[in-house]
Amino acid sequence: MSMLTLTHLYRYPVKSLRGAQHPALDIGAKGFSFDRHWMVVDAQGHFLTQRQLPKMALIATPIDAGGVLTLSAPDMPDITLQGTTQQRMPVTVWEDTVEATLADPAADAWLSRFLAQACRLVQFAEDVQRALDPDYAAPSDQTGFADGFPFLLISQASLDDLNARLEQPLPMQRFRPNLVVSGCEPFAEDRWRLIRIGGVVFRVVKPCARCAITTIDPETALRSPEPLRTLAGYRRHNNMVMFGQNLIHDGPGRLEAGMAVEVLE
Repeated sequence: MSMLTLTHLYRYPVKSLRGAQHPALDIGAKGFSFDRHWMVVDAQGHFLTQRQLPKMALIATPIDAGGVLTLSAPDMPDITLQGTTQQRMPVTVWEDTVEATLADPAADAWLSRFLAQACRLVQFAEDVQRALDPDYAAPSDQTGFADGFPFLLISQASLDDLNARLEQPLPMQRFRPNLVVSGCEPFAEDRWRLIRIGGVVFRVVKPCARCAITTIDPETALRSPEPLRTLAGYRRHNNMVMFGQNLIHDGPGRLEAGMAVEVLE
């Protein structure tokens, strides 16, 4: 059996905006530090994603070592956030409602202009905990503004298998994983229950049901039928298309590309 290796790490500072690959990242209580730490919401505090606003895919989110976020988009001047306000508002992510801190108002205007819709940028409050689905998680498990779990893992072999079935191959970024593992057969991750990377143990808790965001080209924000059309032909379960696995970490640590991945169960 070939050695399993962590080959890529991705972080998405603002939910549903563009993420970036990193050679190493720290893990805190909610997942990678500053991963899904900010979120775009409407006036009622409901989260906005590429499902409603595909142009969100075009907004890059570089972040410095201290957690200072910059927003960058075509034909827009870059804007660096000047911290947060003291104001809070309740925001909703799927069925969860949590208190969030309002970010720099200048960022609200910037986002509203580029997305052509009134919206606000909020930051996950440090003193707030968002629990995970108790069917899959322990009471102490938590995450930020991610859909449901702190980590998404996909094997390179699974993407290679999909790309062999597509007329135009797709990059891994289309599927927005946090962790990419190489050295296994396609969809081996479906059978894993417990893995260790470096000093961090992860529980593999739930397959990831894929949505229309995977059909949006992150370079152009244009939609197409793929990859959901092809995936539906061989990765459908309970009328949902599955690709990748959701993970929960058992403690803090630091991951680096090139680390060995050990399957414990």
